[in-house]
Amino acid sequence: MPTPTPAPTPTRFLSEQRLDTGVLEREFTLGEIPGTLWTPESAAPVPLILMAHNNGLPKAQPRLTARARHTAAYGYAVATIDAAGCGDRPRTAEEERSRADLRRAMRAGEPTDDIFESFIGPLVEKAAPEWQAALDAVLSLPGIGGPVGYSGWAALGIRLAVLEPRIAAAGFFAGGYVPLAQREEARRVTVPLLLLLQWDDEGNPRQRALDLFDSFGAQQKTLHANLGGHTGTPWFELEDGNRFFGRHLRR
Repeated sequence: MPTPTPAPTPTRFLSEQRLDTGVLEREFTLGEIPGTLWTPESAAPVPLILMAHNNGLPKAQPRLTARARHTAAYGYAVATIDAAGCGDRPRTAEEERSRADLRRAMRAGEPTDDIFESFIGPLVEKAAPEWQAALDAVLSLPGIGGPVGYSGWAALGIRLAVLEPRIAAAGFFAGGYVPLAQREEARRVTVPLLLLLQWDDEGNPRQRALDLFDSFGAQQKTLHANLGGHTGTPWFELEDGNRFFGRHLRR
């Protein structure tokens, strides 16, 4: 007798506030997964963009929140979550050791690739199913439709773009370590792609980002490179990103 498929976890909304731009910002939980959903004022279903921050930082990180609010005001639904090991969610002892080793190596000016590989790879593998569960839940809500875009953390975005046929376009930020497994998977990413690169990003070799861009299998891919460090991405890139998603999500 086949094993029954477990019922999906219901979305529980915890709070909401309407911003001055008319965007509705709602905190929710999906089982143990905390998330935030931003939706614009619209009578028709709007496309959804999943927005993730690099390397397990929290969904409440101010730069991500500002991007999400602006993108929702542009006319998209935007969702983000704290997946396993991200934000305030518990980390394993091994994850904590890896992060401590990383901080020590960076202070000492030692190589960090092996340390990044030891915890970013497993973090991506654990995070991807939770993002897929969040995608299922958000798309079931009224006023939100497909196709779906992804914006942010490149390592996770590559994994999701390979796993998820519902993702129709992706914008990646090159300023973060991409594990070897995802660098191999990049050739299987065939959706339209926009890659943002900070030319002087500390700790993120420029050539590695250029090699990653070259390896993507997409026939429509664009690289935007700007001078400056990790957090110096110009604000106009957010406007360009909204137009990029408009070309591919508003068919």
